[in-house]
Amino acid sequence: MKKIFSFTGAKKIVFGNGSFDKLGEHIKELGCSNPLIVLDKTLSASGFGDKVSGLLDNNGLNHTIFDKVTAEPELRLADDGAKIAIKSGNDSVVGIGGGSAMDVAKAVAVLAANKGKAADYLGLNKVPGPGFPKIMVPTTAGTGSEVTFTSVFSRKSLKKKEGMNSPYLYPELAVLDPLLTLSLPPEPTAATGIDALCHAIESYTSINSSPMSEMFSLKAIDLIASNLRTCVHDGSDLEAREQMLLGSLYAGFGLANAGVGAVHSLSYPLGGKYGIPHGLANTIMLPPVMEFNMPAALGKFATIAAVMGEQIDDLPLREAAYLAVEAVESLIEDCDIYAGLENLGIPEEVFPELAEVAMTVTRPLENNPRKVTVEDAIEIYRQVY
Repeated sequence: MKKIFSFTGAKKIVFGNGSFDKLGEHIKELGCSNPLIVLDKTLSASGFGDKVSGLLDNNGLNHTIFDKVTAEPELRLADDGAKIAIKSGNDSVVGIGGGSAMDVAKAVAVLAANKGKAADYLGLNKVPGPGFPKIMVPTTAGTGSEVTFTSVFSRKSLKKKEGMNSPYLYPELAVLDPLLTLSLPPEPTAATGIDALCHAIESYTSINSSPMSEMFSLKAIDLIASNLRTCVHDGSDLEAREQMLLGSLYAGFGLANAGVGAVHSLSYPLGGKYGIPHGLANTIMLPPVMEFNMPAALGKFATIAAVMGEQIDDLPLREAAYLAVEAVESLIEDCDIYAGLENLGIPEEVFPELAEVAMTVTRPLENNPRKVTVEDAIEIYRQVY
């Protein structure tokens, strides 16, 4: 090995059943006493906000709840949340939910401390300084946002999604409680689970991977391939939920340190222009992009196939590598995800426009093991029409 590499992540991680019940203690450990709680609308509507308030009241903590987060969040949510945090005198931010809630929470934390508009901080290293202390609590086993330095937002006016990327977005604490994932219905369990698998596969095959990131990415692939089917079809299986949440966490480590690839570049316009949920968009794009990338990383794809349970002994390398694509397609099918661009209402004539927008999502493309052209992107969209 000749490359120099680094490895970063959230400052502290607490994992285990019931760990969320000590949220108040975790906040106090950070020296904070008045958090802003960022929740998505669906979670809040289920009464979860009342549970959070009860935990914090029992610990004598003032708090404010911001529960306006929607799927594929727009930038204004970060600006609105920051205004509330400043007005309420909050000194920390807790993000609870899926990737959307945690991404908004991380952005709110840096905006409340640094002022300005969320749009000012889009891109790489645009955040000028540390934000409020951040605690992230995932309720899905999918995005890994609890350990990454990225917040992604939908830019409907530009028909795409853009990210805020800065080391200042790393949470001070990630609390992962598998009990919080038990009530997740089969459909989002499947889509967020394949999203985590996408992070693991793309970070493993990224040209910026390292021995450490690859270790986490491969273990994530193993855990997700072994447990996602059970979580989808028997969501009450706590052991499977534990392993899936751990797999999502490991995939987040891979994502944060090696980056993702062309799947994300091609899926972002689907979310930005058509509002296709991030996990579903990645699920649709993952198999064809894997097949496209395969010639550039045959050995790695063969390893993925083996980790996912395929028998590759005595097979030619290319045949072994292709089994990784088939294994992912089988997992998607077994999780009852049947979606193409046509039945999602995306007409074929917009593929050139989508491809042009995808080419502007440059960071993932730079990580991809094979160079992607506009023509390549159009053809990949056609494959999933």
